[in-house]
Amino acid sequence: MPKILAPRVHGFLDYLTVVVFAAAPAAFGLTGLAATLSYLLAAVHLVMTVLTAFPLGVVMKVPFRLHGAVELVVGLVLVVLSVALFDGIARTFYLVMGVVILAVWAATDYRTAVPVSPRG
Repeated sequence: MPKILAPRVHGFLDYLTVVVFAAAPAAFGLTGLAATLSYLLAAVHLVMTVLTAFPLGVVMKVPFRLHGAVELVVGLVLVVLSVALFDGIARTFYLVMGVVILAVWAATDYRTAVPVSPRG
Protein backbone atom coordinates (compact mmCIF):
# COMPACT_ATOMS: atom_id res chain seq x y z
CA MET A 1 0.00 0.00 0.00
CA PRO A 2 1.41 3.43 -0.85
CA LYS A 3 2.35 5.63 2.10
CA ILE A 4 -0.18 8.39 1.46
CA LEU A 5 -0.80 9.65 5.00
CA ALA A 6 1.54 12.34 6.27
CA PRO A 7 2.23 12.56 10.02
CA ARG A 8 -0.11 15.55 10.42
CA VAL A 9 -3.04 13.71 8.84
CA HIS A 10 -2.22 10.65 10.94
CA GLY A 11 -2.38 12.88 14.04
CA PHE A 12 -5.88 14.09 13.16
CA LEU A 13 -6.95 10.48 12.65
CA ASP A 14 -5.44 9.54 16.03
CA TYR A 15 -7.48 12.18 17.85
CA LEU A 16 -10.58 11.06 15.93
CA THR A 17 -9.85 7.49 17.06
CA VAL A 18 -9.78 8.68 20.67
CA VAL A 19 -13.22 10.25 20.23
CA VAL A 20 -14.61 7.11 18.58
CA PHE A 21 -13.36 4.82 21.36
CA ALA A 22 -14.60 7.22 24.06
CA ALA A 23 -18.05 7.57 22.48
CA ALA A 24 -18.55 3.94 21.42
CA PRO A 25 -20.08 2.59 24.64
CA ALA A 26 -22.86 5.19 24.57
CA ALA A 27 -23.22 5.21 20.79
CA PHE A 28 -23.34 1.43 20.33
CA GLY A 29 -24.60 0.29 23.72
CA LEU A 30 -21.37 -1.45 24.68
CA THR A 31 -21.36 -2.72 28.26
CA GLY A 32 -19.09 -4.71 30.55
CA LEU A 33 -15.72 -5.72 29.12
CA ALA A 34 -16.53 -4.19 25.72
CA ALA A 35 -17.19 -0.76 27.27
CA THR A 36 -14.23 -0.93 29.64
CA LEU A 37 -11.87 -1.87 26.80
CA SER A 38 -13.20 0.98 24.68
CA TYR A 39 -12.59 3.56 27.41
CA LEU A 40 -9.15 2.09 28.10
CA LEU A 41 -8.23 2.24 24.41
CA ALA A 42 -9.42 5.87 24.22
CA ALA A 43 -7.17 6.79 27.15
CA VAL A 44 -4.14 4.85 25.89
CA HIS A 45 -4.54 6.23 22.37
CA LEU A 46 -4.80 9.77 23.72
CA VAL A 47 -1.68 9.40 25.88
CA MET A 48 0.29 7.84 23.02
CA THR A 49 -0.80 10.58 20.60
CA VAL A 50 0.05 13.39 23.02
CA LEU A 51 3.49 11.85 23.69
CA THR A 52 4.37 11.20 20.04
CA ALA A 53 6.98 13.26 18.21
CA PHE A 54 4.88 14.31 15.22
CA PRO A 55 3.08 17.51 14.20
CA LEU A 56 0.06 17.05 16.50
CA GLY A 57 1.99 15.60 19.43
CA VAL A 58 2.37 17.73 22.55
CA VAL A 59 5.22 16.28 24.60
CA MET A 60 7.23 14.82 21.68
CA LYS A 61 8.90 11.95 23.57
CA VAL A 62 7.76 8.85 21.65
CA PRO A 63 9.37 8.37 18.22
CA PHE A 64 6.79 8.25 15.44
CA ARG A 65 8.06 4.84 14.28
CA LEU A 66 7.47 3.40 17.77
CA HIS A 67 3.98 4.92 17.71
CA GLY A 68 3.43 3.06 14.43
CA ALA A 69 4.70 -0.22 15.87
CA VAL A 70 2.28 0.09 18.80
CA GLU A 71 -0.61 0.78 16.42
CA LEU A 72 0.29 -2.29 14.36
CA VAL A 73 0.14 -4.46 17.47
CA VAL A 74 -3.10 -2.84 18.68
CA GLY A 75 -4.75 -3.30 15.29
CA LEU A 76 -3.80 -6.97 15.12
CA VAL A 77 -4.87 -7.62 18.72
CA LEU A 78 -8.23 -5.92 18.15
CA VAL A 79 -8.95 -8.14 15.15
CA VAL A 80 -8.15 -11.26 17.18
CA LEU A 81 -10.00 -10.09 20.31
CA SER A 82 -13.07 -9.12 18.31
CA VAL A 83 -13.55 -12.75 17.32
CA ALA A 84 -12.24 -14.39 20.49
CA LEU A 85 -14.09 -12.33 23.11
CA PHE A 86 -17.10 -10.60 21.62
CA ASP A 87 -20.25 -11.14 19.62
CA GLY A 88 -22.89 -8.90 18.08
CA ILE A 89 -22.20 -5.18 17.84
CA ALA A 90 -19.10 -5.38 20.07
CA ARG A 91 -17.51 -7.93 17.71
CA THR A 92 -18.30 -5.76 14.70
CA PHE A 93 -17.06 -2.59 16.40
CA TYR A 94 -13.71 -4.05 17.46
CA LEU A 95 -13.19 -5.85 14.15
CA VAL A 96 -13.84 -2.63 12.20
CA MET A 97 -11.62 -0.57 14.52
CA GLY A 98 -8.82 -3.13 14.23
CA VAL A 99 -9.03 -3.11 10.44
CA VAL A 100 -9.17 0.70 10.32
CA ILE A 101 -6.14 1.02 12.61
CA LEU A 102 -4.24 -1.47 10.42
CA ALA A 103 -5.23 0.42 7.25
CA VAL A 104 -4.05 3.73 8.74
CA TRP A 105 -0.83 2.03 9.85
CA ALA A 106 -0.26 0.63 6.34
CA ALA A 107 -0.94 4.00 4.67
CA THR A 108 1.17 6.18 6.99
CA ASP A 109 4.64 7.42 6.14
CA TYR A 110 6.43 6.84 9.45
CA ARG A 111 9.78 8.04 8.05
CA THR A 112 8.81 11.71 8.20
CA ALA A 113 8.15 13.25 11.58
CA VAL A 114 9.76 15.63 14.02
CA PRO A 115 12.70 14.68 16.21
CA VAL A 116 12.09 13.47 19.75
CA SER A 117 12.59 16.36 22.17
CA PRO A 118 15.72 16.22 24.30
CA ARG A 119 15.31 15.30 27.92
CA GLY A 120 15.70 18.28 30.07
